[in-house]
Amino acid sequence: MRVAIVGATGMVGGVMLKVLREMNFPITEMIPVASQTSVGKVLDFGGLKCTVVGMQTAVNMKPDLAIFSAGGGTSLDWAPKFADAGITVIDNSSAWRMDPTKKLVVPEINGDTLTADDKIIANPNCSTIQLVLALKPLHEKFNVKRVVVSTYQSITGTGVKATTQLSNERAGVKGEMAYPYTIDNNCLPHCDDFTDNGYTKEEMKLTNETKKILDPGINVTATAVRIPVMGGHSESLNIEFKNEFELSEIRSLLHDQEGVTLKDDPTTNTYPMPLYSAGKNDVFVGRIRRDESQPNTLNMWVVSDNLRKGAATNAVQIAQLLLEKGLI
Repeated sequence: MRVAIVGATGMVGGVMLKVLREMNFPITEMIPVASQTSVGKVLDFGGLKCTVVGMQTAVNMKPDLAIFSAGGGTSLDWAPKFADAGITVIDNSSAWRMDPTKKLVVPEINGDTLTADDKIIANPNCSTIQLVLALKPLHEKFNVKRVVVSTYQSITGTGVKATTQLSNERAGVKGEMAYPYTIDNNCLPHCDDFTDNGYTKEEMKLTNETKKILDPGINVTATAVRIPVMGGHSESLNIEFKNEFELSEIRSLLHDQEGVTLKDDPTTNTYPMPLYSAGKNDVFVGRIRRDESQPNTLNMWVVSDNLRKGAATNAVQIAQLLLEKGLI
């Protein structure tokens, strides 16, 4: 396969290159793509030296696949140009997620819906991916009615500028600010921009994307918080089902779900944490317990490496599925 990575010099782009190597994706030519300021730089891809090219050059090279991680504006402008050239695009931005003509894909949930006609495929938001993957087997069995989700999100979700801010703060160095406030020793209930209804875009992504991927009948309300952690998003979920459940059934379903690892034993202090999820591709679930304040309701804790399953890994898994189905 001839593969282009758009945004190859960014944080997620770098992880995508790493995941492609780890998963032994069959690449005959790697085409790193970035803005004009990075054109001409040389990246190492498994010992191969690859020169960064610009967008139009990449289109002209006609790769089989282009994985985008370069922001919504870039995706809106360039993904159609790649697609018109016959190149399949997997886009990691928010640009196409809620477009009714584009599929929003988590391979373990709805990968079977992909066809040869899907030339622009949307990768969901990082916090949504881990949420829906944990919900999937439970919804199939007990029918999820409502989810209250509170997130504890790594600053890596904001990018290099944010990680630099935190590093500077911990070193006592003044520098450029990615956030309106200090992040070290702080929690910011402010992920992405605020919308007219008082929620942030991140919170509305959790609501809207869950409905599109899993079921439009699931009600989701969210509070998204940025915390001073370098990698890994955590979520506290309160899930109301239409049907009664047993905790043993919940654990069994999560244990058997592809892409999910169960870590749930309070007697040994076994529960998911960002420290444990770092560099891993699974979604980790634990702290499973019944909500004793109302019927048919469950509490649990979900953690995942947001740069892995929340972005790069999910995109590469989509590419693998396309390859297996003979669609690229």
